[in-house]
Amino acid sequence: MEAITKVIQGYRKMEKPVLYAIAAQFCIQAVHTSAFLLLNFFMAKQGYADYEIAQVLSWRYMAVFFLAFPVGLFIKGRRLLPFFYAAAIAMPVVTHLLLFAIDKHWDNWIPVLAMIWGLAYMAMQVTILPFILLNGKPETHSEAFSLSFLTFSATIFIVGVCNSLLHQLDPVFFTEKRILQGVATLSILAVYFVYKIRVRENLSARVPFHQIRRDYDWGLIVKAFIPSLIMAIGAGFTIPVINLFFLHVHGVNSALFSVMGAVTYGIVAIVMLFMPYIRRSFGYRIAITLFQSMAIIALFSLATTEYYRDLGFALPVAIFFYTLRQPLMNAAAPMTTELIMKYVGKRNREIMSALQASIWAGSWFLSMKLFAALRALEFRYVTIFLITVGLYLVGVIWYALIIRQYERNPED
Repeated sequence: MEAITKVIQGYRKMEKPVLYAIAAQFCIQAVHTSAFLLLNFFMAKQGYADYEIAQVLSWRYMAVFFLAFPVGLFIKGRRLLPFFYAAAIAMPVVTHLLLFAIDKHWDNWIPVLAMIWGLAYMAMQVTILPFILLNGKPETHSEAFSLSFLTFSATIFIVGVCNSLLHQLDPVFFTEKRILQGVATLSILAVYFVYKIRVRENLSARVPFHQIRRDYDWGLIVKAFIPSLIMAIGAGFTIPVINLFFLHVHGVNSALFSVMGAVTYGIVAIVMLFMPYIRRSFGYRIAITLFQSMAIIALFSLATTEYYRDLGFALPVAIFFYTLRQPLMNAAAPMTTELIMKYVGKRNREIMSALQASIWAGSWFLSMKLFAALRALEFRYVTIFLITVGLYLVGVIWYALIIRQYERNPED
């Protein structure tokens, strides 16, 4: 009970502007996670092959990859609320247009809309962490990071439960398309939460363009983003297409996968709430290295179920390790972000946040292209997922080295 009390006290100390910003992120994240759960199924029902679906996903990430870094340079020393408004307005509008284009098979427009969709999502994701760091107290940063990352898990849980219940109520009417449209419409609430952020923003110092090379610690930045790059490439082979793995390998439909996602990310949300307490009690070695190592073992076990897919226990085993892997890997994410932000120091934070968004988007773009090519060549899912396992191992070792270096010279 003492641990729970400390956890609650930590979250109660958070500032209202930061809470409203995370609430807006929650609404925008709901659109992203509903697409994560359902868009692939919707496109598959519209006749798109899995490699074609992967191509569409890659366009979303390509736009972020090319523009996140320039945006990171641009936001240094500027107000961030206009970016929140842009994301809050654009996400629901573009989502409706994208769904319409897919339904009508306007294949020339789908990549364009997918790129705009990615940019709208980036407008919030690149700016939320600098906003927290600039406008939140240092003693609440761990809680704010955890709550920010928790929006992904919480929205998957809610969308997954709602999709499953509505599918049971009327599977003919409540299709993947209508659920996606409903979530996109409700997400306009993000505008209200952004409006409620009444704060005189703390701004970081601007860096003139001609001083970029001198005024950032590029050696430190490179060391920090390499493990993110490695982990992101590996994740890109797995996370966006995990529902296709369950669909084609184990015959899992969208209703069952939504239940799986809801249960799994419900656990993720609970574990993530305790991560600031775990980090303070046991340090980054446990909160990051141990959690990620166990997640790798679970992913290996999940992937190899394809070898015995015809046996009756293959699906329960796959579901078990999927449910185990997600909380372990996702719960470590806010702590890795906090570590990296502290490791690079105050003057490098905005650019590091942008680089991380760019890295993940660019890596997922590359991964989706490679995934599409490998699937077109009839590579099995297990082979592709084992590539992720290998990349994750390298990334975890690199994070362990950063933790060791940071503990020797912690941020003042």
